Amino acid sequence: MIRKHTILLAFLAAAAIGQAQGILGGHVTGNIAVDGQMSSADATIGAEDVPEKLLLNSRADVFYSNGGFSAGLRFEMYQNPLLGFDSDWKQGQGLANYFVAYSTEKLSVTAGNFYEQFGSGMILRSYEDRYLGIDNSLFGLNVQYRPVAGITVKALAGRQRLYWDYVESLVRGVDAEVNLNSILTPLQESPLHITVGAGFVSKYEDDESIIASANPEYRLNLPLNVGAAAFRLDMGYGHWGLQAEYARKGQDPSVMNNYIFREGEALTLNLTYSQRGFSTNLQCKHVDNMAFKSLRSREGQMAYINYIPAINKQHTYALLSMYPYATQTVGENGLQADVIYKIKKNTLLGGKYGTDLHLNTSVITSLHTDSLGGRGTEGYHIDWFDNGGIYYGDLSVEVAKKLSPTLKLVATYAYQVFNPVVEEPATTDGLHHNNIVVADLTWKVHKGHSLRFEAEWLGSDSRYDDVNDPRAGDWIMGLVEWNIGSHWFLSASDQYPYNDGSGNYYNVAVGYTHDATRLQIAFGKQRRGMLCIGGVCREVPASNGLTFSLTTNF
Repeated sequence: MIRKHTILLAFLAAAAIGQAQGILGGHVTGNIAVDGQMSSADATIGAEDVPEKLLLNSRADVFYSNGGFSAGLRFEMYQNPLLGFDSDWKQGQGLANYFVAYSTEKLSVTAGNFYEQFGSGMILRSYEDRYLGIDNSLFGLNVQYRPVAGITVKALAGRQRLYWDYVESLVRGVDAEVNLNSILTPLQESPLHITVGAGFVSKYEDDESIIASANPEYRLNLPLNVGAAAFRLDMGYGHWGLQAEYARKGQDPSVMNNYIFREGEALTLNLTYSQRGFSTNLQCKHVDNMAFKSLRSREGQMAYINYIPAINKQHTYALLSMYPYATQTVGENGLQADVIYKIKKNTLLGGKYGTDLHLNTSVITSLHTDSLGGRGTEGYHIDWFDNGGIYYGDLSVEVAKKLSPTLKLVATYAYQVFNPVVEEPATTDGLHHNNIVVADLTWKVHKGHSLRFEAEWLGSDSRYDDVNDPRAGDWIMGLVEWNIGSHWFLSASDQYPYNDGSGNYYNVAVGYTHDATRLQIAFGKQRRGMLCIGGVCREVPASNGLTFSLTTNF
């Protein structure tokens, strides 16, 4: 660790000199992020006492570029991690990411830590999200070659980051993408646009002793190499678009599927139509046994090699997002339809300023399976033309209308069906049915100053005494936000379960922004629940106290 600190100080010193004078004509950029939390016990909401007075997550990225050459490093510190972050992050600090890269018109090479994605990520997505506490960067070599316009070939190999270390498993992959309009003369002037791609990823992991459930005297003959391939198509013609991707994974027994020897597959289809004032999107998804990890014995969200895109709408309002859906990589079927329509100005429904309508609906179910056995077997068969029980359903209607030059209203109604089994696999409780209404009014008081008022209501058939879930019951929520010029904002909100719920969750926040620096301080109570981004979730425990966040770019 001392050596890493020395490297960091040397790099930061060089960066400071470079920022002031320029390093051989190069350019230095970076960012700093600090998130802190202080929490005390509150028996009403279930917040436990935290021994540390202050919890802290912080990081600093520094990048240097000069022509085709670039380099960067990241310093991270967890003293201790914020509540809800995986305990395996532990208390620590040090260099967590560093790389050098060189790029020309045709060739790009990166050595060190890198992030990469093939297609939509169903066989490979290396990424990081500091709010979820996820970083599965690969440490190794990543090469991209563009022999001619319209063709990109990628090849990579590396070991995946796991908290402060790297797994021993080796991940290798190749991917190619071809824009047919660029390489085929008959298509160069065609209104039909076609891009095709294909990728392959292989994981090598050492053997380990896993006992077969049917016969304790036998251990499983685990595959040391597991491969996954994907094929994708992106077409566009006039107002229409079609994206399709199919992925298949070899036998990959792991703790995620109870060590069965079933192959995995996933299919996504996305059909779009858009024209001025109207757009629609229809998506469907099938996932079967596609949890692909660099460690077969690792549960949770770390060590994933791939990513299965979410198919339901990602809500941002508090009560709309109270029951977020986590993608089920072990298996799910999903369907989503999305329609956006703008009613013209000076019409009966459009009024003076026009009206925007947004309709979205989605339904996600489990697979219909027939069991073949447990650990060491193929596991199950599925029926492609049938579904299992419902995991999640959502119907929302949003109306956005400008009422006057200074007033804008956004009103939303949503109906949700949620199965708690997606968060707690052992749960046997029934479905939760929720009705949600949201009204969001923005008033531009004068130039640079605005007030935003938000009122939300949630009615649910779930009851706290039945499910021991702090989200249960009927809720009301209110928020007032005041934006003062381009620098300051103040907000106050309260979420209260007025019928058969528990707790009262208020929050007061103030923020200041200057150029690329932003500081926010908040005080209040946080309900226990799930934080989800793009279908990837982490549990957030109840907390009571102060939080602050500082970010800046240079």
